[in-house]
Amino acid sequence: MNPIVLYSLLTLYALSILGVILVIISENRNPLKSVPWVIVLMFAPIIGLVVYFFFGQNLSKRRNITRRARKQLDAYLADEERLPHPSIDPELEPLRQLIINGGHAAPLYHTDITVYTDGASKMQALMEAIASAEHHIHLLYYIIDSDRTGEALRELLIRKAKEGVEVRVLYDDVGSRSVRKRFFREMQDAGVEVYEFLHVKFPRFTSKVNYRNHRKIVVIDGRIGFFGGMNIADRYIYGSPLGPWRDTHFALQGGGVAGLQAIFLNDWYVTTRQRIELRGPYQPHTRGHSNNVMQIMQSGPFGKWRTQLQAICMAIGRARKRIWIQTPYYLPSDALNNALQTAALAGLDVRLMLPERSDSRIVDLAAHSYLDDMLRAGVKVSFYMAGFLHSKLMIIDDRLTIVGSANLDFRSFEHNFEVNGYIYGAELATRMATIYEQDSTQCRRIAAAEWFRRSRWVRLSESLMRLFSPLL
Repeated sequence: MNPIVLYSLLTLYALSILGVILVIISENRNPLKSVPWVIVLMFAPIIGLVVYFFFGQNLSKRRNITRRARKQLDAYLADEERLPHPSIDPELEPLRQLIINGGHAAPLYHTDITVYTDGASKMQALMEAIASAEHHIHLLYYIIDSDRTGEALRELLIRKAKEGVEVRVLYDDVGSRSVRKRFFREMQDAGVEVYEFLHVKFPRFTSKVNYRNHRKIVVIDGRIGFFGGMNIADRYIYGSPLGPWRDTHFALQGGGVAGLQAIFLNDWYVTTRQRIELRGPYQPHTRGHSNNVMQIMQSGPFGKWRTQLQAICMAIGRARKRIWIQTPYYLPSDALNNALQTAALAGLDVRLMLPERSDSRIVDLAAHSYLDDMLRAGVKVSFYMAGFLHSKLMIIDDRLTIVGSANLDFRSFEHNFEVNGYIYGAELATRMATIYEQDSTQCRRIAAAEWFRRSRWVRLSESLMRLFSPLL
């Protein structure tokens, strides 16, 4: 090769590496995140550029919710605020305000909540609600599988579309990557509007592969909504080699449906550029009879604040008696880890329930590396033995319940588009605490003395996998 061409290419390559490093530095990220990227780019530049292109780009300056969608939701909620409504515990008022300011999730009132802890009952209720739809069906899932469960749902959606019901479906391109496109194309051919979220297409959208829509939302006629941790797949109903899947999902009637509808319509616009107003037949019109107050907050890699993490940490800091947690994956930030340890050291009843074995051995190893300090601080750690615990649940005292799609890990807080419900009220917290205690009878409590006797090889493996926690 001509030396001049060679030197020019090397110079261009070096400038590209330097440019990426300067971009990382100028974004003023957490040094713990910036320094590893700089080191990788300096000492393994080719690998570093590829990995950064897929996983490292900072999308925080983009908006989680469009301005128009926010105005529509604000107008709807302003009408709701003028109606008589229950209040929340004054000590939780700062949390409510944080979720309003950081997550644009105003309070929603009088929501009747049905709790599902198994896939069979949730799927039956969902299918019955869809079958009764008269105007529209809005459905968003991270995973829609083409197994028995997915086929049954597809056939029902096709039938409703042929009846004249407006059917709109969003699915995540990576989450549903194993499904043949024909599965969705047959729905489209039958009149169902189907779109994939952030389609991964080389090279244009390859850099977005790390940012996935992990939400599970259904809204039917504006009168009933579903959200939680369950996708559309056989394993949620029939189990898997891990055993039965234990999860938590809510059906809503009342004010909370507005929050789900607004999030779906925003995601629909972002994906399709089709604008649907939160009014008329799309505006929730039913009111429940409960006295709870609910905030349904979306989160994602766009936007300056990581409000889902901030809200959970504030909720933990406001606890006075207990913090009970279920999560399938525990890969916490330092802020979350310190908040839980501080609460336990202060004498609160802090419980962490994890699956005995998850669907990722690597994630299990990384998660276990965090448990030593949790146990030393007095956190009561239990492993669920009756299958795979996929539930995302947090109970704070007798006054706050947090349920949704977000796991307690870096991916949910930093990279995924998630939705969590923050429900203020003693009735639901007491109901969920009873379910938690029932699950505890299927658990093995971890004794600190036993845990600390793990072999050095196991500890080393856990510590090694922990280094990759932000990418798992």
